[in-house]
Amino acid sequence: MAGEPSENQPTFLTREGQAQLEAELRRLRSTKRREVALRIKRAAEFGDRSENSEYWDAKDEQAFVEGRIQELDLMLRHVQLIDDPSEDRSGAVAIGSTVCVTDAATGEDLTFTIVGPAEADPGQGRISHVSPVGAALLGHAVDETVTVVVPGGTLQLRVRSIQ
Repeated sequence: MAGEPSENQPTFLTREGQAQLEAELRRLRSTKRREVALRIKRAAEFGDRSENSEYWDAKDEQAFVEGRIQELDLMLRHVQLIDDPSEDRSGAVAIGSTVCVTDAATGEDLTFTIVGPAEADPGQGRISHVSPVGAALLGHAVDETVTVVVPGGTLQLRVRSIQ
């Protein structure tokens, strides 16, 4: 997964994103772990585990839950909160900025909020600072044109506004 957490990298999050990940971690540790343990116990009571698909499904879910807990722990240990971009006086796109651009080829206006990979949701206009478009926009100012190579070709994006 792009933006996979590591010991050497900060996890860029908004305060809202941090709160969401903390809530998910609490839910996994308190509720979900118990639910999965109960599923395993009940499935084990059916006897022969070698042919017990319910048991193995529950064990797979347990592995997923424990992996996600480790991932969230690592991310939250290295949180770097995204500052309010309105406090940045540089006038350049930064993590946390909302940027309105015009696609030179289509004339279409697009709006993106640049966030860390953990909060990226392109369908909602939230793109990661390590994505091709997000990385290309960082550091650019209003009226600058940015060339971005994406899987579908090359984009020319003109920065119209930064919030």
